[in-house]
Amino acid sequence: MSDTGTVQSLLRVQELDLELDRLRGEEASIPDALRQARGEQERLNNALEDTEIALEGVEKELRALEQDLAGTREQMARAREEQHKNAFDARAQSQYGSRIQMLSERAEEMEEDLAPLRERQRELTEQASRLRAEHRALRPRLEALEREDEARVQALRGRGEGARQERAELVGRLDPRTVKEYDLIRRAKKGLGLVEMRGGRCTGCNVMLPMGVQQKAAQGKLPPVKCPSCGRFLVKVG
Repeated sequence: MSDTGTVQSLLRVQELDLELDRLRGEEASIPDALRQARGEQERLNNALEDTEIALEGVEKELRALEQDLAGTREQMARAREEQHKNAFDARAQSQYGSRIQMLSERAEEMEEDLAPLRERQRELTEQASRLRAEHRALRPRLEALEREDEARVQALRGRGEGARQERAELVGRLDPRTVKEYDLIRRAKKGLGLVEMRGGRCTGCNVMLPMGVQQKAAQGKLPPVKCPSCGRFLVKVG
C-alpha cells in the first residue's frame, strides 16, 4: 500500500470513528417518554418511602400513647377498687376521689391527643395505598418503554457492527504506532485526530501552515505530518 493510500485509510478510520461516536451518542440519548417514566417512578418511590417513614413514626407514637392510656385506665380501675375496699371515712374517700379525678383528666387529655394522631395515621395509610396503586399502574408502561429502548439500543449496535469490522480491517493494515498516536490525538481533540489541509490552512484550527508543512502534508508520507498549532495529523484531499 502506498503512503498516500495509508493516509487515506487513516482518514477513513476517522470517518468510521465519527460514525461510531454518533451512534454511541444516540444510544446514550434516552427517549423523552422513557426518561419521564423513570422520573415518575423515582418520584413515586421517594414519595412512598417518605410516607411510610412518616406513617411508621405516627404509629410508634400512637402505640406509646395507647399504652400510656391503657396504663392510666388500669390505675383508675385499681384506685376505684381500692376506694371501694379501703375508703371507710370521708378523708379516705376524698383522697381516692382526687386521685381518680386526676387519672381521669389525664386519660381525657390522652384521648384528645390520640384523635389527631389517628386521623394522621388514616391519611398516611390512604396516601401510601394511593402511591402503591400509582406505582403498579406505571409498571407496565415503564416495562414496555424499557423493552422498546433495549430494542432501539440493539438496533443501533447492529448498525455500528459493520463500521467496527471495517475499522478493524483498516487498522490491521496500518502502522500500530501511527494508529496509537492518532487515537491519542483524537481523544485530546474531541473526535478529530486527522484534518484536511485546505488552501494552505489547517481546517482543525484554521491556522496558515508553514510552506514546509504544506509540502510534507501534500506528499502524504508516513508518519503523517502534524499541524504545528493544534497537533492534529494533516492530510491533503484531492
